[in-house]
Amino acid sequence: MKNLTLSQRLSAVFAVLLLASCGASAWLQVASNTRHEQEIVQRMSRGLAGQIAGSSQLMDRSGLRPAAVRELFAQLMAVNPSVEVYLLDNQGRIIGHDAPAGHLKRQQVSVQPIKRLLAGATLPVFGDDPRSINGTKVFSVAPLRIGGQDQGYVYVVLMGETHDALAADVASSATLRTVLWSIALVALLGLLAGLIAFGLITRPLRRLTDTVRQFNANNDAAALPAVSPTRHKGGDEIIILGQAFEQMAQRIRSQWQELAQQDQQRREMVANISHDLRTPLTSLHGYLETLLVKADTLGETERRRYLEVALGQSRKVGRLAQELFELARLESGLVQPENEQFSLADLVQDIFQKFELAAEARQLRLVADMPRPLPAINADLGMIERVLTNLLDNAIRHSPPHEEIRVGLRYTHGAVQVQISDNGPGIPAELRGKLFKRSSTLSHGNHNGGGLGLLIVYRILQLHHSEIHLVEQASHGTVFRFELNVAS
Repeated sequence: MKNLTLSQRLSAVFAVLLLASCGASAWLQVASNTRHEQEIVQRMSRGLAGQIAGSSQLMDRSGLRPAAVRELFAQLMAVNPSVEVYLLDNQGRIIGHDAPAGHLKRQQVSVQPIKRLLAGATLPVFGDDPRSINGTKVFSVAPLRIGGQDQGYVYVVLMGETHDALAADVASSATLRTVLWSIALVALLGLLAGLIAFGLITRPLRRLTDTVRQFNANNDAAALPAVSPTRHKGGDEIIILGQAFEQMAQRIRSQWQELAQQDQQRREMVANISHDLRTPLTSLHGYLETLLVKADTLGETERRRYLEVALGQSRKVGRLAQELFELARLESGLVQPENEQFSLADLVQDIFQKFELAAEARQLRLVADMPRPLPAINADLGMIERVLTNLLDNAIRHSPPHEEIRVGLRYTHGAVQVQISDNGPGIPAELRGKLFKRSSTLSHGNHNGGGLGLLIVYRILQLHHSEIHLVEQASHGTVFRFELNVAS
């Protein structure tokens, strides 16, 4: 059975059940016919024993009359060879019979069935068969009275040995064979119909199995079989299974493609990180080597300038390493926001004070555009501070002198909208589509030292169920916008 398909297993089980059902049906039909025949015979011959007891003087006051018994039995055998007549006393002992020598197996029969039949019990009623040790037969019985007193019973077995012999002959006759062949033909036709039905029912399952095998055999995402859109919204279990597999295959295809895209982005990120690390490390190594080689010839001013340049390059490497560590923590899933209620307007003012000196050094003006009062927001204070810090730091580094950087806050639809804009050169068109993805978060072109700041902002806002958007501008400059939910 292990090597059989589902259709073959179902067909085999169906065949076994069908044959068992046909056998049970044949047995029940034969048993029912036999019982029906016994009931009819007993109903038709119920008064036979009474007629025998009333018309024949089997006993007199002196006892049994053997000559009368033999004469009666001979007449009955000639008229109906299937009956067997016995004379019983009140305890059921056999006191008269005409059985051939050796055929009588009992000397006494139970009187309980006799009393039940005489009391009018539902037919058929079975009594002991004197010619069988344990057998029972339908019978007719009547009390035998002499001088107004019960002296025993006339006990007539209605379907005796002769009947059984004839029934056995009929069992092997052409009629029974015809019945059996008819049942066999019905079973064969039922089996063929069942096999055809199982084939039609399991055909969708076989198609689904072939699709699953093909799906399992393909290892390349591009080679995965495309699934057809589901045409039916309901159906039997096989259709539902097919729909579930189609949905699963679509999810696997999209996830596979997403994994391939993420793998490509990871490769690009590694290449970009290598490039961003190599430049400051090379510069740092060069200046330190110069200081070592020319330590005796450099003046104090040149030595200090070399050290400041090396220190600046070291800060770039440290900042990039810190951003990588922070991004790894955010993407690990182990960091979750610890929300609290606070004023976003107050947080913006605190961050303005932190960047005040840096903005003055680049001759920039920080402007806060926020109406008061604003409702408190529910978020992680440290993470939101990191978001605003990264965005303002980028805006300050990329804005030309004598310009302004504006932070606007607006309450809308149960959230506070945050917008940070600058008047810098803007983001090149080729980078806008992938601005918050790994492959484009590092420095490109004039975005010197952009690092992973925007990607960190994107991941933090994701944890707060928010998204950051780059607003399209007709003129130069960059505008970022996102929303934070207010406290309930």
